Amino acid sequence: MTNIASRLRNEEHSREWLEERLEYMSQFLTEERKAVLQRTVASRTHYMRILTENMFHPQNASAIMRHCEAFGIQQIHTVEDRCKFDPSVNIVRGTQKWVDVEHHDNTHEALKALKAEGYRIVATTPHRCSATPESFDVTKGKFALVFGTEHAGISEEVIKAADEFLMIPMCGMVESLNVSASAAILIYMLSERIRQSVDGWQLSDTEQLKLLTRWTMSSVRDFEGILRRAEQSGKLTIEY
Repeated sequence: MTNIASRLRNEEHSREWLEERLEYMSQFLTEERKAVLQRTVASRTHYMRILTENMFHPQNASAIMRHCEAFGIQQIHTVEDRCKFDPSVNIVRGTQKWVDVEHHDNTHEALKALKAEGYRIVATTPHRCSATPESFDVTKGKFALVFGTEHAGISEEVIKAADEFLMIPMCGMVESLNVSASAAILIYMLSERIRQSVDGWQLSDTEQLKLLTRWTMSSVRDFEGILRRAEQSGKLTIEY
């Protein structure tokens, strides 16, 4: 994602500024493309977020990113004090453009940031269970689902900070699924239950407008040059 679109995620702009640029850039998209972007933005949620700790294998990082994109989870948080969250471009196949990633230097920083925003910390582990995907109460408030490393699982720091624990019951001889398979099941099941049971699970109107504007820009080749020329010629007049 290029500079303007990246900055748009974190910078504040007036609604008029966003609407003017969205309208101008939309002329470069087909009606079909605009409809896809609008439909996808309307399905996005911040009600559930994903936190990964030191994801070692690129294929697992890639799979979790694809799961989030496919099931409408807009933001992933990653802890990278030992392993860099590094999805393989050959596996994510462009989905990194549509999911936001917040990088954290350590687990404490990540948990503090999520708790400050009012998220319940829900640790996934086969060793403790306060809920299963079917029984977990999605209506109690927004939550962050935490996945640990491929070998050691979630850290002791996450265990101590967790508000609840979640496990997928096994019927066979294996103790658990790998992290990618577990993430796919949990993200799908919980996102579906959120949409069915929680009022206000969607992004706010302002968040949707901002995201749609960012995605529309990113969908147009040389959009930075197009915007710059439009501003210089007076076609875009509203400032921040």
